[in-house]
Amino acid sequence: MHIIVVGNEKGGSGKTTTSMHIATALMSLGCSVSGMDLDIRQRSFTRYMENRLAFAQRHHVAINHPKFIRFTPCDLSDREEAALADEAAMEDCLLRASDADFLIIDCPGSDTTASRYAHSHADTIITPINDSFVDLDLIGVVDPDSFKVLRPSFYAEMVFKARQKRAGRDRGEVDWVILRNRMAQIMAHNQKRVGDALDELSKRVGFRVIPGMSERVVFRELFPKGLTLMDLGKNDGEAKMTMSNIAARQEVRAMLAALNLPLTGSK
Repeated sequence: MHIIVVGNEKGGSGKTTTSMHIATALMSLGCSVSGMDLDIRQRSFTRYMENRLAFAQRHHVAINHPKFIRFTPCDLSDREEAALADEAAMEDCLLRASDADFLIIDCPGSDTTASRYAHSHADTIITPINDSFVDLDLIGVVDPDSFKVLRPSFYAEMVFKARQKRAGRDRGEVDWVILRNRMAQIMAHNQKRVGDALDELSKRVGFRVIPGMSERVVFRELFPKGLTLMDLGKNDGEAKMTMSNIAARQEVRAMLAALNLPLTGSK
């Protein structure tokens, strides 16, 4: 099983949308996929999967959906005991998901024991960011005048520690990918400055940068049905393809190809 962790410690960057589109793209290639939601409060990834199953039942259509792996955090008041219990629960979740080709874990926009555990067991970490210095700040601190990177930020430090744990446990390597979402179609000064800062930081921290999904309403409007662009045009009775949809779906396919996931062994 290849573990994909979609995370950063900032909300609104497109983690859940990215998670579900990767899941459906992989399933369209014949891969079996499990999904796990660690954002216990918002549960957006959980809702997405529930909406998908409800849509299939309501319209009597057969669509692939991820196997849902539920994580329940511990409610002990002692922080150390709670952390140990959460780690044990995460280990059990990974075992229950192990019959799939891929496990996609959608992390919360906060620092939790479960999120750190997931990062330290990842084969691929995907960090979606909007094309702004606000989102870049969670990865690196930038000089306000020169826009040069001064130092890695808190999330980059957490990923570094997670990689150390992974290497110490089984000598495994973690591919960290920064996904630039909602990029403007026309190059602007801010876009170039963000790109230059990411290029500089990638050499110091060790990640790859790939284009993600642009600002398109279709990426979000299918959420109530639990559908994604990979489901459109399959005679579901409601969702129809447009030229804009086709272009957006190509973005998803290009993103999946750039992730370099191990697809040769998929079922």
